[in-house]
Amino acid sequence: MKNMHEKSRSELVVILKSKGITDPAVLDAVNSVERHRFLPKALEFHAYKDIALPIGYQQTISQPYTVAFMTQELRLKPGSKVLEIGTGSGYQAAILSQMGMRVYTIERQHDIYSQTQKLFDTLGLRIYAKYGDGTIGWSEFAPFDGIIITAGAPDIPKTLKSQLALYGRLVIPVGDRSSQIMKTVTRIDDDIFDIKDFPSFTFVPLIGREGWKEK
Repeated sequence: MKNMHEKSRSELVVILKSKGITDPAVLDAVNSVERHRFLPKALEFHAYKDIALPIGYQQTISQPYTVAFMTQELRLKPGSKVLEIGTGSGYQAAILSQMGMRVYTIERQHDIYSQTQKLFDTLGLRIYAKYGDGTIGWSEFAPFDGIIITAGAPDIPKTLKSQLALYGRLVIPVGDRSSQIMKTVTRIDDDIFDIKDFPSFTFVPLIGREGWKEK
């Protein structure tokens, strides 16, 4: 089984390269992190397909291409401090940790948070996780060199922009509840941000004070 998973990860890396992922650190992380560990056992067979998969509680683990694209857009170096909004099953955080980042992550679903915290402990991952509203960030550890939001927002939360370090980058899908444009936001001065758009992606909604309101 181990060799099968290793072969599947190598094949996934080839797929990501064909789709334009060029950062060797990102590709190495995808080749190293065992995505099947972050999925329900029943879905393990699908772990290395380039598709999003359900993890329960109406949440998903993102498509590997999306994880790789967002990570590549952060353009971080080892040792950088990064905040993730939407821990989910922990795969994105594990990719960032594998790349040598100092990872802080926030999850709003308490059951998912508890399960993923246990998984981080089991895997020996030094990731700082908390339960709460990710749209207001984690001020006590700001500023962050990178902020990655793994849920679709109606707009870019102002509080998260304020927690970005100078020349730091924030990657967020923005749009309606069914489809979003990926935005990469670079802080170039106190109140000046450069924004680039990349269509089109689909995420679960970002719920919180500065996101969508829960139905």
